Amino acid sequence: MPATHPPAPTAGPRHNPKIVTALRRFAISISVLNIVGYTVLGFEQPWLWPLFALATAYTVEIALEALGARADKRAPRFRGGGARGLIEFLYPAHITALAVNMLTYVNDQVWVMVFGVVVAVGAKWVLRAPVRGRMRHFMNPSNLGIAVILLLFPWASIAPPYQFTEYVDGGIDWLVPAVIIALGTLLNAKLTERMWLILAWVGGFALQALIRGLLFDTSIPAALAMMTGVAFVLFTNYMITDPGTTPSSRWGQIAFGAGVAAVYGLLTALSVAYGIFFATALVCGIRGAFLWVSDIVSRRRAEEAQADAAAGTPPPPGHPRPADAATPPACGNGCAEGACSCPARPQDNEANDRRIVVSA
Repeated sequence: MPATHPPAPTAGPRHNPKIVTALRRFAISISVLNIVGYTVLGFEQPWLWPLFALATAYTVEIALEALGARADKRAPRFRGGGARGLIEFLYPAHITALAVNMLTYVNDQVWVMVFGVVVAVGAKWVLRAPVRGRMRHFMNPSNLGIAVILLLFPWASIAPPYQFTEYVDGGIDWLVPAVIIALGTLLNAKLTERMWLILAWVGGFALQALIRGLLFDTSIPAALAMMTGVAFVLFTNYMITDPGTTPSSRWGQIAFGAGVAAVYGLLTALSVAYGIFFATALVCGIRGAFLWVSDIVSRRRAEEAQADAAAGTPPPPGHPRPADAATPPACGNGCAEGACSCPARPQDNEANDRRIVVSA
């Protein structure tokens, strides 16, 4: 008898091709922006820091994936696809690392930036919720890393907005956000399909500025002027639209984008600085709690329906009857359908005749 061998572990699920393409373009865009930022625009972080951020993100991502694969008895996702598979696996970590370093300013304390990258990448393995039968992270990684830095280290800040156009003038300072908007719109319209989220976020942001102006005597032009900055454009096109941590449905996107704008307006009215990052983190957390509650309710309904089927009682309206516990329907004389040749009752024949006429 030939020896049998246990099946080789299968790799974990991979992104669909459209998402891989989106991640690739995200990674290329943010890499080009960092190169241009350090050489032309005026980024103020030391030029070695992006390399530190990338090394940290790659290490944490690979190490946690290896541990997760071992616990799940599967092959790591970075194996089996050669160099291309490894590169595609590291796209999210690449984007997260460069975003955290680019958008934070921590003076000369590089370890704080590294800490933010570790939190951003590592939280994907902790803050998870069930989505269509799979455990998915629900917190925007880059945003979470930045929010944690701002929360734990009050002396830290976001990168000064002027660094994106500090060394350019003569109309080029307007060209930079225009290029970002054009490329980001193409990316989100064709690949991430998050245009409804963008529209809800931008519209909600303008609305909260008007409401704060009417209720709290805030300068409406000043509140709206934030929308013209490069930082806002980057956030709108490359952070809040993260396909892995935002809803896919139209109304889900609208609720998410409008929710972030509403929470931002509330935090700003309460004089909370950097509210744009805290608002996004709060809405992501609310969405994660909603996913967990929905999954728990769905499981309980399925268990109740299974118990009702086993007891022979019909499930309540709205509760699906599980196929594996379904009892064959009885005919008019009490026999299971197909189990005997029972004569049909007269009223059954009349009902059948009516159904035939209607369907004709």
